[in-house]
Amino acid sequence: MRQMIIDEITRYVEENIASFHTRRIHSLDNLKLKKILERKNPYLFKAKHVLTAEQIIKGLVDAHISSNEETIFGDWLEGLAIFINGKIFGGKKSSAEGIDLEFDNNNVRYIVSIKSGPNWGNSGQINKMISNFNTARKILRTGNAQLNVIAVNGCCYGRDNHPDKNGIYFKYCGQKFWEFISGDPTLYTKIIKPLGHHAREKNESFMQSYAQMVNKFTFQFTQEFCNESGAIDWEKLIKFNSSAL
Repeated sequence: MRQMIIDEITRYVEENIASFHTRRIHSLDNLKLKKILERKNPYLFKAKHVLTAEQIIKGLVDAHISSNEETIFGDWLEGLAIFINGKIFGGKKSSAEGIDLEFDNNNVRYIVSIKSGPNWGNSGQINKMISNFNTARKILRTGNAQLNVIAVNGCCYGRDNHPDKNGIYFKYCGQKFWEFISGDPTLYTKIIKPLGHHAREKNESFMQSYAQMVNKFTFQFTQEFCNESGAIDWEKLIKFNSSAL
């Protein structure tokens, strides 16, 4: 890959990585205690012998962050992949449902569904992706029945040593995915350095928001679900979470 392209990728990452950190903080700002309490299993906390409001709150907030960050960063990496492919192969964001990237290479039209990691979905979600691939193929071949269309499930990290999925689509993960969209077998390591651009400063801002959220929710939880002695009122919490309306 030409150095000029590498420099463009580095600039793109450094100029756009801030949006990932901004969305992380925004996701915390929009959290509501009762909403996340409604979605979690209170029996699990009791079974784990959780005794303090802060333990419950940190468990709730940390679970939200873990799930949400994977989605946010997956979306960000998808944008990076489309940018890189556009610079090298002229690819673009596809207008077809469920297809993230579309590009031509060596007389083949590739349609790509980009996911964060290899274990991204259950059988129903995978079947939906296959259905989207089949629909996109039909649409693309409407004006050109001879068009060679290959479907690819691209995963930004991980590995899959059996990429050919019964001739229906290919699954490229980690190094193979980044090489597939760029032609560079070393790209997957080259994008690491610019991802750390101002990471320490951005993470400090995030941790400030995190600490404030934990403190605020701990106070709210204590007011709502602890008795006068400070113990968790498990019956009240269970009723809030699970009672028939």
